[in-house]
Amino acid sequence: MHRRIIAPGALAAASLLLAIPASAASYSPGAPGIGDPYYPYYGNGGYDVSHYGLRLRYQPKTDELQGTATIKARTTQDLSSFDLDFLLDVSEVRVNGVKASFTHAEQHELVITPKRPLAKGTPITVEVRYSGVPSTKSAYGFTTWHRTPDGAVAADEPESAWWWFPSNDHPSDKATYDVSVSVPKGTQAISNGALRSVSSKRGWTEYSWRQDRPQATYLATLALGRFDITTSRSGRGVPVINAYSTDLGANDAAARASVERTGEIVDWLSNYFGPYPFATAGGYVPNTTTGYALETQTRVYYSPKQFAKGANPSVVVHELAHQWYGDDVSLKGWKDIWLNEGFATYAQWLWSEHEGQGTTRQLADQVYSAHPADDPFWKVAPGDPGPDDQFDDAVYDRGAAAIQALRDRVGDHAFFRILKGWPKAHAYGNASVADFEKYAEQISGKPLAGLFDAWLYQPVKPAASAARGFAAAGTPLAQPKSWKAVEAAHGGPNR
Repeated sequence: MHRRIIAPGALAAASLLLAIPASAASYSPGAPGIGDPYYPYYGNGGYDVSHYGLRLRYQPKTDELQGTATIKARTTQDLSSFDLDFLLDVSEVRVNGVKASFTHAEQHELVITPKRPLAKGTPITVEVRYSGVPSTKSAYGFTTWHRTPDGAVAADEPESAWWWFPSNDHPSDKATYDVSVSVPKGTQAISNGALRSVSSKRGWTEYSWRQDRPQATYLATLALGRFDITTSRSGRGVPVINAYSTDLGANDAAARASVERTGEIVDWLSNYFGPYPFATAGGYVPNTTTGYALETQTRVYYSPKQFAKGANPSVVVHELAHQWYGDDVSLKGWKDIWLNEGFATYAQWLWSEHEGQGTTRQLADQVYSAHPADDPFWKVAPGDPGPDDQFDDAVYDRGAAAIQALRDRVGDHAFFRILKGWPKAHAYGNASVADFEKYAEQISGKPLAGLFDAWLYQPVKPAASAARGFAAAGTPLAQPKSWKAVEAAHGGPNR
């Protein structure tokens, strides 16, 4: 993924509000951004969300979406007002059952002012009623709501929530989800987690999905259209739900040949990363014109273009590896993207070796040898690439080579302990590159600051001393058979 810099009960509720002073110097607006330097206006300050409850109604013919979002949160400061990230038209907002005033500001800020200020530590329930045509809305000159011939899809990074539900849109504020969607009979609604129920009434069908583990907002997905849905279980018992648009055409067989291996791949990855962290797994392939795949939690989004040249299980490995590295353990800030993309790419390298299409050593040598010292490839620092280069090839390839360099330095025993222990150490939370560096030193018992600095932060090709075991530049190498499949998983939306 690549992006750009963006410039800066009613009685009980009433009693709670009346107990709070109407005026106090300590009360102030929550910040319009959560503090991420890459995206200053993403997320918001002053509260922490624990749960999103979404009740939606969608009409595919007109792309009209109606919804009520019920957001459970707790204030982290004395608040006079607070923001949500959202684009659609809002008709009413209530805070703890009491109507609140609201206005839109900046590109995607919904500013809410409750009738009475909120003291720090106050549990709040925010209800937002809204409607609109998402495909007509844009922010910063783009949209992440993708229309399809029979509906639409919300799947993008680092943002997609604004087009379908109000949120605190930053990975550092994870929450659980209940998503219920009513669609005309014959249309389906797919989201994250487990399908709790399907019910029909007066020509409409309601699909109710639940994600019972913390989930970042950009990992929430919604697919609306006509799908062929398959269900199965992995060998270790993980329920798998996959879906394919009924009009994929020539890409259908290759998509199924790849995505239907989800259960097998989940079990295989568990050998390296530990038990699968969620209640269900799966993916979906809608009929879209986008070209990328995205690790939407438990229900991976795949563009049909990923399978235009035939079956591609490597991209399935990449996105499923993210279920541990990126979804279970999410980044603290967007500069920590290496923790997502470097490890998902290395999982593809492990799969390549498993499939006899090139070892991790051969793939690392390919990266190191193919790029001479003056190649701009080495100017991008995976540990803090900047928002313009957040999804550059170097974050994936140099990032995975850094992991091979770590393996070379600490040895296989410590390396695989690190690989499996990291998701357990930070389960369902957030972590930074610095946190990983400390963890790797703790487990291996070796000083690694110099290694990480050379591979993740310096805008130059790592010297031979930091690349022991790597093939020298210019060394004739046979390109591993898996190379093109691995590279196909790079990058994100081209806006």
